[in-house]
Amino acid sequence: MIISYTHEDGTTEAVSTEDLSALESAAIEDAMGGTPWREIEDRLRGQDPTAMRAVLWAVRRRENRGLVFSDFDVPGWRRRLTARIERSEIDDVFNSIVAEALGSSEDTSIDAMLPHLRKLAHDPADIQAALDALGKGHLARSADSAD
Repeated sequence: MIISYTHEDGTTEAVSTEDLSALESAAIEDAMGGTPWREIEDRLRGQDPTAMRAVLWAVRRRENRGLVFSDFDVPGWRRRLTARIERSEIDDVFNSIVAEALGSSEDTSIDAMLPHLRKLAHDPADIQAALDALGKGHLARSADSAD
């Protein structure tokens, strides 16, 4: 997941959960009351403000070791914080669909997921790239022409 924070001056700070160390991930779990990482990932997909704030806090602690989670706030979080999926996560979704679907129904299953994935993708081009890698690039192109 990529957590993006838009500063007051309009610049965007983007941090990836894939770049977190094991200790930083554990610190996030602890800061969130012992919440397991899998649940934190689910909460990030749901745009949970505490989970997004925790990831940003963990990264900021690299520069400021004394930063305390309970004191770390993100004013205006609704308009300034977002969590989006990365290419590797998009690949995982498509691979799961293909593994669970049989034959022609995989196209239908993928097609049904495309609007949701487009909304969640940090980089919309990752959708087409993942479909191309899977040999399903025609699905995204046909959806684009239908718009």
